[in-house]
Parts: sequence; structure tokens; C-alpha cells
Amino acid sequence: VQLQASGGGLVQAGGSLSLSCQVSGRTFSRLAIAWFRQGPGKEREFVAGGRWNGDSTSYADSVKGRATVSRDRNKNTMFLQMNSLKPEDTAVYYCAAGTNTITSNLRQKAGYAYWGQGTQVTVSS
Repeated sequence: VQLQASGGGLVQAGGSLSLSCQVSGRTFSRLAIAWFRQGPGKEREFVAGGRWNGDSTSYADSVKGRATVSRDRNKNTMFLQMNSLKPEDTAVYYCAAGTNTITSNLRQKAGYAYWGQGTQVTVSS
């Protein structure tokens, strides 16, 4: 599985951004697919994700109500739409995939063996 993230950029607080993750290789309904982010000086953290078929989709509390993850299975692409952006959303955003991820690990870095290169999102105040 190969992942290519895109769509990052500079946005003002309160604005919106949409990130895309092109997935190459094997996809199947139980594939775990998620967005993580790593802010300056912080640990990489789960943002949103679940199964490729949409099952078990969840969001971090910090983005709940502001983020929507979706998939276009015809285009093998996952999206992350984020609204009402805050300066604390500034981070490098990574898409990740796992082929043997158990449900309890869907929100954990350890559940994902494949990572994209990351895309920078900067939110100015």
C-alpha cells in the first residue's frame, strides 16, 4: 500500500481545508485508513479514520464536529474536510493505512504500517 497526501497549505483561523490521500495498491473493506497529525514539538496523534468501507469511523475529540473523513472508493482516495480551523490545528498531516489493524488499534499509530509523506497545514491567527 502506498499513500500520497496532498491539500495542505496556509489558512486563516476560522477557515476550511480539504486534504486528500491517494491510496495505491491493495484496498479492501477492512483496510484501516486514517489521518494523523504532528504539531511542532508534539507527538503524532490520531485525527480521524476507520475502515475503508466506513465502519468504525471515529474522530479525535479535538476535531469532533469540525472534521469529516470520507472516501471515494472508485478513485481510491480518502479525504479530510476540516472547518473552523484553529491555530492549534497547525501540524503536518499524515494519512496512514493498516492491513491487519485490530479494532482497538484503529486510533493508535501502532495500528498502521503504511504512511504517506505528510502535508503541512498552517493556521494563522
